[in-house]
Amino acid sequence: MDSDNKTTSQGSSVGSLLSTVMQELSSLVRNEAALAKTEMSEKTHQAMAAIAAIAIAGAVLFGGFLALLAAAIFLLNEVLPPDTTPWLSAVIVGGVVTLIGFIMLTAGLKKIQAQNMMPTRTINSLQTDKAFAKKHQHNVKEELK
Repeated sequence: MDSDNKTTSQGSSVGSLLSTVMQELSSLVRNEAALAKTEMSEKTHQAMAAIAAIAIAGAVLFGGFLALLAAAIFLLNEVLPPDTTPWLSAVIVGGVVTLIGFIMLTAGLKKIQAQNMMPTRTINSLQTDKAFAKKHQHNVKEELK
């Protein structure tokens, strides 16, 4: 009789242990999904802020450059020998401004690429959870023996 009670209580403790493990794993998966969602939202917000900053900076620079370009063309036309045509001033200034714009575009693209879009915290957490689950599974198997 005593062995029947021991087997029954052992079976019920294993059942409650497995039930607890399943509840904890379910909770863990929900928490990991919430973490991934939050982290991806943060990364997306950071990327959108960088893109908006680049676009606004580009618009402001464009307006300023238009005014400066006209002034530079007039100034260069005064400096060049009188027998040169006025379009040469516009070509020189346009080439310099195009080079500056290319450098600025490259810098902006590097900023976007610098934003790592991988959810590294979530990946690390999932790897830790996987190792914990394997260890816990091993412990449960040992207790069942």
